[in-house]
This record gives sequence, structure tokens and C-alpha cells, in this order.
Amino acid sequence: MSQAYFIAGTDTDVGKTTIAAGLLHAARLQGMSTLGAKPVASGCTVTAKGLRNSDAQALIDESTIKLPYEQVNPFAFEPAIAPHVAAREAGVTLGVPELLAAMRNVLQQNADFTLIEGAGGWRVPLSGQANLSDLAIALQLPVILVVGVRLGCISHALLSAEAIARDGLQLAGWVANIIEPRTSRLEENLASLAERLPAPCLGRVPKLKLASANMVAEHLQLDLLD
Repeated sequence: MSQAYFIAGTDTDVGKTTIAAGLLHAARLQGMSTLGAKPVASGCTVTAKGLRNSDAQALIDESTIKLPYEQVNPFAFEPAIAPHVAAREAGVTLGVPELLAAMRNVLQQNADFTLIEGAGGWRVPLSGQANLSDLAIALQLPVILVVGVRLGCISHALLSAEAIARDGLQLAGWVANIIEPRTSRLEENLASLAERLPAPCLGRVPKLKLASANMVAEHLQLDLLD
């Protein structure tokens, strides 16, 4: 039976793509077909083939089902700024209907394990009053939350979980990505997250010298997903 999830972070730069690639790799090791997509990406590089994003490429690398880049990352912007600002500067309409069609095509590939990765935190603006979270709502996907473990992460995680629930979506699991290993009272913070978040912890990923997908996958447990 195919599984599909929206993967979100508690903030920007918390390692969503690192964890997403690790999850896809873990699924591949279990013999599943995999597909990752990133509907919106800023901070892209100009290439001969057009704008390319390293996060989107990392998902492509761990996907056994290969789609053209433009289907994996339909909205790519060069400046490393908020997507709605980048879209406005580029004269591009960035709304849920435009994203929805592209991501439905991804889901229609029927991979055993599909991840659609957000940008930044849960409430990232699109055009008008729409947010990227509205895409997850439209797709009715359960959510995997990447918690960037550092000072302040508990509040960010709990607020994100509350917003996901208020939007009517299931929090299927969360991953503790330890981006600041010297965080004071690290174990106590992790215990508080486990006690308060209403979903299983899929793994604790330590600060790795080389955060490759295969190394990250060693710290994840797909079988705990709801």
C-alpha cells in the first residue's frame, strides 16, 4: 500500500531536506519505490538547463521513480528569500491551484513512499492570504515534522503541531534533528518533546560530519509511521 506524506519543519534551516532524503533512502533499503518533490524552492542556481535547487536535487537522487526536474520542483526562484517575495519579484503567481496540479501529478505516480517537502516552517506565505500549509490541506496528506533541536525548539515544535492539528491534518511522526548538539539539557529537551508531541518520534539524528542520505537513514525508523 502506497504511503505519502507532507514533510514540514519547525523553522527554516532545520534540515528538512536532510531528513527527507534519509527517509527516502530508508524506504529504498526496504525495497520500496520512492518519489520526493519540492513544489517551491528559493535559493536556486542558474544552469544551462534553467534554475536548479540543491534540495530538490537531493530528493531526486533518492527517488527511484524519475520525473523531469520541472515536475519535481515546478516553482524555482534564484534569490534565497521568502518564496512569496521571490515569486512577486519574478512576476509569478504562486498559489495553491498552481501547486496542486503539479503535486497531484507526483502523487499519481503511486510510489510506495512519496514525500512532498515544504519550505521553511508550517505557515509560509504564498500569494494573497494563502499559505504553503494550504497545499498540504488540499492534498489531505499526513505530516512528518522535522524538529531542529536547539534552544527554543520545544515551543516551535508544539506550536507547529497545534497548527497542523487545527488545519485538520494528522501528525504522523516527527524527527529530532540535533542541529546544535551542545544544546543545554539536551536529553531533557528531547524527553519533553516526546512527552508532548502527539505522534511517534521516527528517530534522533545526531550532528553528522557527512549528513548523507544513507548515514541519516541509519537513525530513522519508518515502521513507526502512523
